[in-house]
Amino acid sequence: MKQIFFLMSLLFPLAAQSADVKFVTESYPPFNFREGEVYKGASVEQVRLLMDDAGLKFTMEMMPWARALFLAESQEMHCVFTTVHNKERHGRFKWVEPLLKSRTVLIRKAGSPVDPKTLDEAKAFKVGTQRDDFTQTILEENGFPRIDLATDLELTLKKLLTGRIDLMPISEKYFDKLKRDGAPIESTVVLAEDIYSIACNPSVPDELIGRMQKSLDKVIADGTQSRLFEKYGLASEEQK
Repeated sequence: MKQIFFLMSLLFPLAAQSADVKFVTESYPPFNFREGEVYKGASVEQVRLLMDDAGLKFTMEMMPWARALFLAESQEMHCVFTTVHNKERHGRFKWVEPLLKSRTVLIRKAGSPVDPKTLDEAKAFKVGTQRDDFTQTILEENGFPRIDLATDLELTLKKLLTGRIDLMPISEKYFDKLKRDGAPIESTVVLAEDIYSIACNPSVPDELIGRMQKSLDKVIADGTQSRLFEKYGLASEEQK
């Protein structure tokens, strides 16, 4: 009987390591988005490259952010991206990073009289963001009294452009891309400086996390990450 338990203890770690890693993400172009039946984006391509390099099997599914974050925290072998690594989330996940380094800024509709010069001044306005997004936590921690929550970034941006909210937080890199694409938006104040990452359920074995991190390090070191930023209209860190 002892021999049977010993053999089972050897087999279960192997089974866990050979299981598919299940990636979940949201529609947040140009980092993650769907084009027809194909998932694309600067983060999506990095994840595919690092998993292929690491020789690991995986699946990928797009859904509302709150559900994606919930699955990654509650379901074995699940990982979520593109996820800000902050103090509140640090101990809840295992991390592979960085997929991106960027500042988060509060933006307004171009020509709007809303023009805060500080975060304290910004608190006088209605700010929209996505439910369970890290920016919701930042806004709440900084005492913003009027926070409007939507299911995804596209809806939040639509609310901004139609005057239903005054301000919204987005990655500075994404703001730069939207401006180049002609979006009628303007930046006001910096909300935070962030590292965007892959956040994995604690059940994902450390050995897999290590292989994923090593492969991401290669994607960064050989210039692939910067080339992907350029491909999707995002300035690399060196260009900022």
